[in-house]
Formats: sequence, C-alpha cells, structure tokens
Amino acid sequence: MAGMATHVITGAGSGIGAAVARRLHARGDDLVLHARDAGRAKELAAEFPGARTLVGDLADPDRLSWAFSHQSLPDRVDSLLHIAGVVELGPVGELTPKTWRHQLDVNLIAPAELTRHFLPQLRASRGHVVFVNSGAGLNAHAHWAAYAASKHGLKALADSLRHEEHGNGVRVTSVYPGRTASPMQAKVHRQEGKDYDPGRWIDPESVATTVLMALDLPRDAEVNDLTVRPGR
Repeated sequence: MAGMATHVITGAGSGIGAAVARRLHARGDDLVLHARDAGRAKELAAEFPGARTLVGDLADPDRLSWAFSHQSLPDRVDSLLHIAGVVELGPVGELTPKTWRHQLDVNLIAPAELTRHFLPQLRASRGHVVFVNSGAGLNAHAHWAAYAASKHGLKALADSLRHEEHGNGVRVTSVYPGRTASPMQAKVHRQEGKDYDPGRWIDPESVATTVLMALDLPRDAEVNDLTVRPGR
C-alpha cells in the first residue's frame, strides 16, 4: 500500500491502535481516527497533526449511522483498522446482560456496522479490513466468557466478510495478539488481582509491525489469520 493511503482507525488513543497510527502517520499516510466523543477527537487531532477525526460511540452501534450522517466521511478508504476494544472479566455465574452487551456492542457489533459503512469505499479502492482480535478469539478460559464470545464473533465476522468480498478485491486479515503491554492489560491484571509487569508482555509496536506487514503485502497474497504470542 505505497503512497498516500487513507486509513480509518479505531482505538488510536492507546496501545496497539496508537502504535499503528504513529507508524502510518510517520510515513505520510492519511489518517481518519475514530473517537467516541468530540473531546477525544480534539486530543487525537492534536496528537496526529493533519489527521481527520470521526466521532461516534462504539458502545451504541445503533446510533453510529446517525452520527456519521452528520459528518463528512472520507471519499477514499484504503484500509479500515478495527483496533478498539473493551474487556470485563467475570464468571458466567455473575456476568449480567449489561456486561455481555457492552462487550458485544463495542467488540463485535460496532466493527460490523463500521464495516458496512465503509464497504463501498473499500470495494472501490480494493482495500483492506484488519480486525485486531485476541488470543481469546481462538480460546476461551475461565472468567473470559463474554470477552471471548465477542472475539470469537469477530473472527466469524472477518471470515464471512473475507468470503463475501474476495471477488471485490477486498482483503481481510485477523490478528490474534497474546497479552500486549497496554492500558487494557493493566486493567485485566487488576481484575485478576495480579501485579502488572509490562516487560513480560508483547510491545504494542511489535503488533503494529505485523499489522503493517499485512497491509503492505503485495496484491498477489493476503494474510488471513495471524497469531502473535509473547516472545519472552
């Protein structure tokens, strides 16, 4: 994806999303950064000069369409990078519908809705959709039911989309990082009652490297599924 590609990115405020946004920004690509509210959009615009922002609450996917209809969407989209996510741990015996719904809305339904919105532009550019999933999208452990269900669903979304859009030249990649040093990981450790040592986990920059590799791969190939595990 050489030259001035345009990337729509969710989750650019921290962790893997911020690392990906920094790398693409540094090489001169155009960024459209999703933010949940105007205040967050202002912060992102200050952090990434020249980037455009797109405001909408992923926790309320029903209203994304309305929110976007009041903003100017980019005419060209070369990649849609789904990196935002939320996590709430808890045993099935204690998880409430509200907790289930919040994770499903942000981690699965909002990405589906964003994809629906940008598919016309992605088809026109023969673009790329990247879902930053999770090791939990492949294996579910105790206390991870709701999060893992949302991420298993995200894998299904990506797999279906890949089959549907292959003929249109749209590439679809799922990346399954293991535990990555990020604010989300710090929260998980708090929920698990464990001490958090970022040095034990994957650097977000390393996951960003895998995302860029998938984006920059020549057109004759497509990375479908990429599992990234802690290397130390």
